Amino acid sequence: MVERVFVAGHGGMVGSAICRKLASNPNVELVIKGRAELDLLCQRGVRDFFSSAAIDQVYMAAAKVGGIHANNTFPGEFIYENLMVQCNVIDAAYRTGVNKLLFLGSSCIYPKAISQPMSEDALMTGLLEPTNEPYAMAKIAGIKMCESYNRQYGVDYRSVMPTNLYGKNDNFHPENSHVIPAMMRRIHAAKLSGDASVAIWGTGKPKREFLYVDDMAEASVYLMNLPSEQYRGVVSERCSHVNIGSGIDCSIRELAETLCKVIGYTGNLTFDVSKPDGMPRKLLDVSLLAKLGWQASTHLEDGLTSTYQWFLANDQALRGVSV
Repeated sequence: MVERVFVAGHGGMVGSAICRKLASNPNVELVIKGRAELDLLCQRGVRDFFSSAAIDQVYMAAAKVGGIHANNTFPGEFIYENLMVQCNVIDAAYRTGVNKLLFLGSSCIYPKAISQPMSEDALMTGLLEPTNEPYAMAKIAGIKMCESYNRQYGVDYRSVMPTNLYGKNDNFHPENSHVIPAMMRRIHAAKLSGDASVAIWGTGKPKREFLYVDDMAEASVYLMNLPSEQYRGVVSERCSHVNIGSGIDCSIRELAETLCKVIGYTGNLTFDVSKPDGMPRKLLDVSLLAKLGWQASTHLEDGLTSTYQWFLANDQALRGVSV
């Protein structure tokens, strides 16, 4: 039986990776809508779409995302747009009989001062990191909305919390991007210009975990389609989200050094300590994910190499974004 699967946010890094994964399944009919066709901020438009589209499954990958600079600069936009989009999609899915939905969150939902690695039950046990609090609050609301709809309406809405993602179709904007694409673009530019050094934000000491986006897509499709009894046998009703990560972290300095190796840049690294570091460490506890039968397979250097190759192949299209 062919299932009609709607991927909200199909044009983004995560959504496009999920689409690539689903496209290989002959029993899936992908349903995608561009922003010009469907504005997910418009409740009536979203409800009308679901009423007519006969959707069987939803991957909720649509979100307003960005790095530290973007979160600090546009906090109102981050909380409003993320809350509105996810509420519109989740509610419209329920109202039109969609029983299966996967909500994609973020590891920033966990408190700043928390023991590492961060387990799922650490949620709401302390204060959030201030630099991305509005985004994190929206994602926490999405998890709890899915849990509430499961309890009241008997649907099967699951939530996954990925670690820091990177890969094809990432945002390479020099200011509003996440750490890997921003750093990759900066080091690439330094190589082309023959610069003797390149500046990295912060002290280089914070540690971060990274996951290649195609691994994330594979995990998402895997968890979406696990039998309910297997999923519910591991995940509790009121702590229903599952961490998705590699289980391995590295310092920002180590990341920069690996990127220099991948890019072929031989200059020096300097660290701009006037820029914020964010959380000192972010590593997910992925033991629950392992119990459900999945683990990451892409090594960081291999994933960065594939991402850099994609960047080079698409650099012409990216030239409109200044370095």
